[in-house]
Amino acid sequence: MAMITDIEDYFTRGCGRCDRFDTPDCSIQQWKEGQNKLRQICLDMGLSEHVKWAHPVYMHADRNIAMMGAFRGDYRFTFMNGGLLKDPEGVLETAGPNSVVKNVLYFTTNDGPAKMEPIIRAYLAELMDYAERGVKPPKVEREIEMPDELVEALDGDPELAEAFFALTPGRQKSYAFNLAQAKKPETRFARIEKFRDKIFAGKGAMER
Repeated sequence: MAMITDIEDYFTRGCGRCDRFDTPDCSIQQWKEGQNKLRQICLDMGLSEHVKWAHPVYMHADRNIAMMGAFRGDYRFTFMNGGLLKDPEGVLETAGPNSVVKNVLYFTTNDGPAKMEPIIRAYLAELMDYAERGVKPPKVEREIEMPDELVEALDGDPELAEAFFALTPGRQKSYAFNLAQAKKPETRFARIEKFRDKIFAGKGAMER
């Protein structure tokens, strides 16, 4: 199954990451109304729309700002560099039990984004301001030193983050070490994409 690269495919057919792609059973179809509302908010605020990791990603000032994804039981709006957000409303949650940063909004009804629109707009505006000023999130102390590209990929994909942090420390280190050997960021991102299936299978970077 090939992951989608066209943004319109996501909203009409799905992400292409499972055999429910382009069927009425696709999770994107279940949560279509709510995700379209999130899309409208992002575009209305002037964010540019892209496809990364087979999901819609919204950018500003050359920085990832937010990403959305749909699953069986919920759909999610993830704020990238969420460690910067003050979250005065206390609505953000972590991507998984082993994640440190609270940067995800979980929705279980299609009218959720409309009800939270003022909060979503305020949080997006805050991150857009940080992007314009080049402000970066504080370093989070981890037992395993992970490349920035891996941190960004995990922050932007709650499903991948859950699978990664479920790995043994040794397997997590194998990915961090392998990615650190690549000199260019684009090479690291490409390797992360190639490692996806192994991570979901519970394997280390060098395991078959």
